Amino acid sequence: MFTAAVITVSDKGYAGEREDTSGPNLVQILKDRDYEVVHTEIVPDDPEMIKAVLKKCADERKIALVLTTGGTGFSPRDITPEATMEVVERPTPGIPEAMRAASMQITPKGCLSRSAAGIRGRSLIINLPGSKKASQENILAVIDAVEHGLEMLYSEGSANCGG
Repeated sequence: MFTAAVITVSDKGYAGEREDTSGPNLVQILKDRDYEVVHTEIVPDDPEMIKAVLKKCADERKIALVLTTGGTGFSPRDITPEATMEVVERPTPGIPEAMRAASMQITPKGCLSRSAAGIRGRSLIINLPGSKKASQENILAVIDAVEHGLEMLYSEGSANCGG
């Protein structure tokens, strides 16, 4: 069982002006897949606060999987990918590429997601869209591969990637 965190990035959610539906939905998806969700938080679309919570989850809490939801679109305040890439040590571009490819099968707007992903220490950080529907579609598109990635990240030496 891997540990997980779900971080909702939303000015309105942080201010209590909008109910967060994507965060709790992601928590349930992770629990249904036997992840131990040990941290949830709502932060505003503020790069320093986003970076701080990602560092806390990775460096202090040593959480295996850190999901963010929100801040991946085209709005001037959507800066989650930029904040994420400032804290990751090793980018994992295949994860957001796969999520966008899956989204494109559902809506042509799927290509507009700016989600990013990467590894910090032994934490895998993945950005998801802010809507409940899109965040669910995106995480379900990659969750099996993500689990294998976490097994490799937590293996000693080379992981068994047999064919």
